[in-house]
Amino acid sequence: MCRIALLQTDVAWCRPEQNLAHLEPQIAAVDADLVVLPEMFATGFATDSAAAAEPTDGLVSTTLRRWAGRYGKAVAGSVAVREDDRCRNRMYFATPDGDCTWYDKHHLFTPGGEADGYHPGRERCVVTFCGMRFLLLVCYDLRFPVWIRNRGDYDAILCCASWPASRRDVWRTLLRARAIENQCYVAGVNRVGHDPAAHYAGDSVLIDFRGRTLSEAGDGEQTLTAAFDLEALATFRAKFPVWRDADEFHLLK
Repeated sequence: MCRIALLQTDVAWCRPEQNLAHLEPQIAAVDADLVVLPEMFATGFATDSAAAAEPTDGLVSTTLRRWAGRYGKAVAGSVAVREDDRCRNRMYFATPDGDCTWYDKHHLFTPGGEADGYHPGRERCVVTFCGMRFLLLVCYDLRFPVWIRNRGDYDAILCCASWPASRRDVWRTLLRARAIENQCYVAGVNRVGHDPAAHYAGDSVLIDFRGRTLSEAGDGEQTLTAAFDLEALATFRAKFPVWRDADEFHLLK
């Protein structure tokens, strides 16, 4: 059993110190094993990488690691980072024992200009924590089911996002579709508020392997919690083994 918390929060535009100060007491107070934050939670979704990206040992990434150790819970969320003269939208997963795994967003949001300032990741990332395997995704990745397809290698999807209100029905639909087709839990956390490009309505949600809502947010700042039960998932997969009929495929790089 793993207790998940989603922090649906507003984000001050390109003010990392202010955003970190806003988030820390919420992370300290929430009763959860794992806390998930929105995409680019410290800056907002800034496609200008020169304005948002920090070194891999910068303020935001080191603070995220510190939170995990200090408060005894894993913390995940994406950060704009610069590494080897390339910028990436990197989702970190930091654990209380000091481990930190990351996933670089594979599908960059070309319609919004993200691909002009960032480089895509090339590898999927599955993290094991509390005995559960989590696939890490960032926002636009959610639209690409072949990339996400469960190959028997994960039990839950964690998706952090800055998903505009103008496409909120798409967000809600895709999260449930990914849960149903992959027979997995899904945690989708989105931000609220405004930035120079868009308005964000939240709609963060925790979904079970049948596509049923465990906890759902509205359009304001809110913390959601729910338990992901690995035993219940295993029982369902054994009783209704859709995965056995899945088509074989290989991704070409």
